[in-house]
Amino acid sequence: MNIPTLRGIIRRRILLNYRMDPELLQPELPQPFRPKLQQGHAVVGICLIRLEQLRPKGMPGVLGISSENAAHRFAVQWEEQGEQKEGVYIPRRDTDSRMNAWAGGRVFPGVHHHARFEVADDGNEIRMQVHPDDASEALVDLALKSGTSFPASSIFASLEEASRFFEEGAVGYSGRPDSTLMDGLLLKVPQWQVSSLEVLQAHSSYFADRSRFPEGSVELDHALLMRHIDHEWHSLPTIRPAEARH
Repeated sequence: MNIPTLRGIIRRRILLNYRMDPELLQPELPQPFRPKLQQGHAVVGICLIRLEQLRPKGMPGVLGISSENAAHRFAVQWEEQGEQKEGVYIPRRDTDSRMNAWAGGRVFPGVHHHARFEVADDGNEIRMQVHPDDASEALVDLALKSGTSFPASSIFASLEEASRFFEEGAVGYSGRPDSTLMDGLLLKVPQWQVSSLEVLQAHSSYFADRSRFPEGSVELDHALLMRHIDHEWHSLPTIRPAEARH
């Protein structure tokens, strides 16, 4: 699924990251993916991103669109033609854009569920709830505070190490409806910069689903923030699982 290069501004991007046992995560991953490890832990999380002025590269920003989006994702590695690759596998995407919800999985990669986003952001504290149309409870409910030090309890030794881990995993793959094919996007950020967030409250009904994740298997690790970042999205070749295994 090829799309033209898209360009825009990341007005706000939150990476809420968790750690878990890789053996418990593996059943949730399609072939050829396996968990990317950090200190023996798998890394999973939610990317909550506000995009503005998103449009095909070359068009003026005034013609771009804005949207709030959430992606539950797993850090993964895989082999492709004898070369090790890394990125994230995204099993669920949510958006407040009706257009994105219709086009996702049809025109551009990833099925997108339509949701209502309630966001309060005063520059210091961020509160957010995500309410999907297909669910009775909030998918995401969080409160975060900026300007804090990176948590010593993290599986990452420092903010810089965590930043590098996610910058290197800028490739995202999503499945297609009723297909084993997976479509990829590459996020290019010329000036990658993150800061640490203090987590005041965090809940994901996706990670709280005990049919997928046993009680206590998903533990909060840390949260990161990006603001006011120019970026581009580039299409990547489709992954055909049988070919990737070879």
